[in-house]
Amino acid sequence: MAQDIQVSTFTGPELIAKLPAVAALRIAVFREYPYLYDGDNKYETRYLHTYSESPDSIIVLATDGEEVVGASTAVPMRHAPDEAREPFAAFGINPDRVFYLGESILYPQYRGRGIGSRFFEERERHAARLGGFDYHAFCAVERPHDDPRRPMDFRSLHAFWNRKGYYREPRLYTSFYWREIGEARESPKPMVFWLKPVGANAAAPAAVGAN
Repeated sequence: MAQDIQVSTFTGPELIAKLPAVAALRIAVFREYPYLYDGDNKYETRYLHTYSESPDSIIVLATDGEEVVGASTAVPMRHAPDEAREPFAAFGINPDRVFYLGESILYPQYRGRGIGSRFFEERERHAARLGGFDYHAFCAVERPHDDPRRPMDFRSLHAFWNRKGYYREPRLYTSFYWREIGEARESPKPMVFWLKPVGANAAAPAAVGAN
């Protein structure tokens, strides 16, 4: 990671002052494919409420001088929105045993410097300090392979997530609502979860959801 980029973590009441920076990053970065998010502060306030209300949530910020250039969030699944929590209960995984990774967002010019790996490391370290989790999990939007909006130079993060120990579980999915570019109002977007078993009680991937 470049020496001029600082990575810092914030938890509990410290989070509140950092949420506007996270909101601004989300609006800017998630406008890119595949999210195509036409962001607004109303949605951001509702979404980020999850992190401001949980004493065990964490935000990891990357800064270049005084500028926030990247952010990553996480929270115990028991404090996550219903859209994230309920699929786990239906799938046979206790949501209370899952640590939910919200997002990692980084301006394009700062990518490829190891910051994304640091985001995973800091959130997983926080989960280990809290204890009591069998899985780390996040979800990612699913787009058709032939989506005409897909840029020619688009690079999937699937290989990177695999290297960090996560696997895609297509049977574990949900929908999040947001307004994408060109839409007049919010609509449901398909999201599939990625899991990383942790701890002595973690089930093998092939056994998850078998019952």
